[in-house]
This record gives sequence, C-alpha cells and structure tokens, in this order.
Amino acid sequence: MLLIDVINAFDFEGASALIRGARRASIRIDTLCRRARELHLPIIYVNDNFGRWRSDFATTIRECTKPGLPGRDVCERLRPLPGDYFILKPLHSGFYSTPLELLLRHLGIQSLILTGFAANICLLFTANDARMRGYRLVVPRDCTAANSPPLARGALSHIRTVLGGDVRLSSDVDFDALEHQRKKRRDQTL
Repeated sequence: MLLIDVINAFDFEGASALIRGARRASIRIDTLCRRARELHLPIIYVNDNFGRWRSDFATTIRECTKPGLPGRDVCERLRPLPGDYFILKPLHSGFYSTPLELLLRHLGIQSLILTGFAANICLLFTANDARMRGYRLVVPRDCTAANSPPLARGALSHIRTVLGGDVRLSSDVDFDALEHQRKKRRDQTL
C-alpha cells in the first residue's frame, strides 16, 4: 500500500480545496492502513521532499506537523508507525529517481494500492509509472483528493480506463483476494 504525499503541510497558495478533500480522505486512508497492518502488509510512504535536499523523512514529518500548519491534522492522523517504509521523491512520480521499484521487487509486490494527494498529479503520475512496470493497480476513490472534485474524477477515470486500475471504495478493497492473486502469479512463475 502506497501513501503518496500524505505528509504535507498544505501551506501553499490554492491548497484550501485540496486540504478539505485530504481531511475527508485521510479518515478512509487511516482505516485502510489499519486493515493492511492487521494482515502485516507493507505500508510505504512515498513523499515529496519539498525541495529540501538535505532532509529525511523524520524531518519532513516534524516540519509538516508544526502547530498552525493547515495539514497538521492530516499528518498526525496518517503518521507512520514503526515497520512502515518511506521513500522521498524529488518530483511527481514515486518511481522517478527513487528506490521504490527496488523496494517493491525486494518485497515481492505485484499489486499496489495507491492512496494520497493530489489525485491528478503525484498519484496519477505514480499510477502511470507503476502500470508501465506491470503492477496491478487499486486506487480507492475515497482515499484520494485533488484541488477540485472534477480534477479528482478525471484522474480516477484515467486510471480506470487507460491504466486498467480498480477504483472501488476503500471499504470494498479485498486484501485476501489480492494476496491470493499474488500467490497464484508466484506459483505460475516457479
């Protein structure tokens, strides 16, 4: 499960609509993360470095959870737990100039559940790059947000129609079925 840019101060101009959507989505993302953790599935934070080239993930969390920042409540709700993974990315896609592909290969991952912000930028670019690498995509539509509902709907439509992604609600994500498919594919390659 990838959490894309969920650790974010949302302190930029024009972020008000995005933060409203992110607050709603963060509740569903948190619930989905709890379900995944119960099954010991890997949770991977794929986060922007916000142009801070000497930063690390702990510093990013600390900076984004300072009092008074618009995104503080989302960051606090979605704060990583011990055992979670993290990748800092320099641009939109979680695959561009990051070790994400190596980590996924190491973990034996074939299906990805993508959540996060913004649906029409970083989530969409990551979904596109994941599909080009052969990953099966599940993007729970209630676990994303964009600067406007039409932008989010457009991105989800693209993921569904062009990338073949599954955009069901988070409550309908069937982790057992995804695990069964993973084992079936693994057995076919042996």
